[in-house]
Amino acid sequence: MSDASTWGSVIAEHWPIWLVTVVLIVAAVIDGYQLRVPNWLTFPFVISGWIYSVAFYGGEGLGWTLVGTAVGLGLLLPAYAIGGMGAGDVKLMAGVGAWVWGTATFYAFCYSTIIGAVIAVGMVLFRNSWRKHRDQFWGILTEILTIRDPNELSAIAAERKSSMLLLPYGIPIAIGTIAYFATTGMLI
Repeated sequence: MSDASTWGSVIAEHWPIWLVTVVLIVAAVIDGYQLRVPNWLTFPFVISGWIYSVAFYGGEGLGWTLVGTAVGLGLLLPAYAIGGMGAGDVKLMAGVGAWVWGTATFYAFCYSTIIGAVIAVGMVLFRNSWRKHRDQFWGILTEILTIRDPNELSAIAAERKSSMLLLPYGIPIAIGTIAYFATTGMLI
């Protein structure tokens, strides 16, 4: 069997994971250029995950896909609520959950968090602005621990946004999730 036909059969066998991978790459590229993940990508991603789960797994699939969606939303919604992340990133992770369900979404989130931290530190070091961002980090952490009102924290974050080094989080979500797929053998 040729390499092309081998890869073809691998992709055909694992098509849902490859579809999620392609969507994540598209989202990362768009987020990298526009600092946003658009609704025209995220909403169909979530809804098609629900349809896939019900079509292939019936009523059980509906439960799994809804739990996965809730896990994806729940993991990033707190950061969004206080202004630390965009809504598109949250919906992107919900789409991952709709397709690969709760447990895989949780682990993909863990990988994405580590990748995001590494990229953020790399960005700060590259710009040689460690002291500024360290001070901002401690200021934000102090605000979170003392204010505790998501609406007020969000307003403060909106005011501070122009002075922040922004990380398009669709990129760590894509890299982390695809790394999780690769390390667990979900792609092959």
